[in-house]
Amino acid sequence: MLVELLGEHHGAIPAAEFYDRLCAAVCRLTRLRRATLLLYDEAYQAVRAVGSHNVEPQILRHLVGNLNETPVAQKALEADDVVVITDLDEQVPERFRGVVDTPAIVCVPVATGGRWLGVIFADRDGEPFELAEGERLPLRTLGRAAALVGSVEHATRERERAHQLDQRIALTRELHEQVIQRLFGLSLVLGAEGGLRDEDRERAHDELRSVLGELRGALERGLAPPERETKLTLRGLLGRLEDEDDRVRVSWEDGVRVPPRLEPLTQSVLSEALRNIGKHAKPTRISIEVAVEGEALSLEIANDGAAATSPGAGLGLRLASIEALRHEGMVEFGPTGGERWRVRLVCPLTEDDGDAG
Repeated sequence: MLVELLGEHHGAIPAAEFYDRLCAAVCRLTRLRRATLLLYDEAYQAVRAVGSHNVEPQILRHLVGNLNETPVAQKALEADDVVVITDLDEQVPERFRGVVDTPAIVCVPVATGGRWLGVIFADRDGEPFELAEGERLPLRTLGRAAALVGSVEHATRERERAHQLDQRIALTRELHEQVIQRLFGLSLVLGAEGGLRDEDRERAHDELRSVLGELRGALERGLAPPERETKLTLRGLLGRLEDEDDRVRVSWEDGVRVPPRLEPLTQSVLSEALRNIGKHAKPTRISIEVAVEGEALSLEIANDGAAATSPGAGLGLRLASIEALRHEGMVEFGPTGGERWRVRLVCPLTEDDGDAG
């Protein structure tokens, strides 16, 4: 079955297709009839469905959560074994029970190397069942296969981030050696006392145009991290965060919508801001505001409880700043007094974005 899952394509199998096929394999190798694979998403800060078999779309939309509200998932991951539950009222969130009418659910851990990646949920399409001992081994094996692919995806993202850091260092060195020093020389000339002769003014003008050309060429080499496709929306992310975290307060200006082209960027900035908060702060309140200012979309994330000795923003926000340049936007971040910290994204809107405000 594993050879079949991995070997039918001549090229690389897209992860989403592999996950769907893996869920189908769960049902082929057991008496189960529908299955869903949920993996942790850093942007969403929760597990969400990434693959399924025979599961209705309206159910998939509700399959989002975390370990604190899903004891069965925590039990399966801690035991590193398949768990069958029949007391759904005690083991799964109430919103799951409202859309999934079933007397029993199998929970398969998706973990490797001590790292918890997610779970597989499966059942017999609402019918009661008992899991045979011979069905546990294939379920555990498929859970390991899902963990392997998930780990490879994570390692690939980490390598991409390291490569982006190398590119940023090379760009910084190039700008310093070829642009900054020449601009410094121009500032000395233009700041000297007395007027400039016509030939000196012309030389300064030509030098400035040359420097700007080199700067533009460096920034156009595509050193910004590639934007990942997303099926999520910023509004959906913020709605879930506000529902699950009492510290989060969302202010969404009436009539404002995020253009599809800016969804990956806004979600990336939100994810990095929340990651920094988790690492460097102990907040009691996280305020998130989405608005239109003039002809620009604004996303601001502010929190209290920032550590006085916080090292500041990490690589993620700095890469997001480069990413924002693609859309002629900018990312600001830093302390705002006391123990407060703010991250702010501003991106101009275009005519193609329609009426965003």
